[in-house]
Amino acid sequence: MANLFPEAMNDSWADEQTLMAETDTIVSDEVPFGRSWRFDFDAGEFVMTPTRKIARADETTAWIVWCEKAIRTPRYRHLIYSRAYGQEFDDLIGKGYGRALQESEIRRIAAETLLADPRTASVDSFTFAWQEDGCRFTCRVANVREEEVILEGSVT
Repeated sequence: MANLFPEAMNDSWADEQTLMAETDTIVSDEVPFGRSWRFDFDAGEFVMTPTRKIARADETTAWIVWCEKAIRTPRYRHLIYSRAYGQEFDDLIGKGYGRALQESEIRRIAAETLLADPRTASVDSFTFAWQEDGCRFTCRVANVREEEVILEGSVT
């Protein structure tokens, strides 16, 4: 019977174990993207296929839909979402703060909202357009696969 606890290992076995450990680390560190359904935010409804089924989104589109939805959803307003989901722009406008402070807070809140998802790697390149009733902004969001999207949001 073979020894189950060998005292000396040959180099090829050790190299194989090291390679397996490195491979396991790479696989376990990869962030799963998952699947979702496509949503048309302008129309406010799910995208339908010609057979009247909800269209599926690929992994990148699913992440983009998550980002759009998170930046549009007020935090604490809907019981279906955890307390960590959504943004807190409601408390920002109308408090008498200057534009520089409000833009800084919009950057912070948007980044915190979007970086809560492990698929999101960075949020930057903000631009602001002020109107009488609030502020519209855009930002560049990149995921861990180095794919980028420009998101639009508003604070009223």
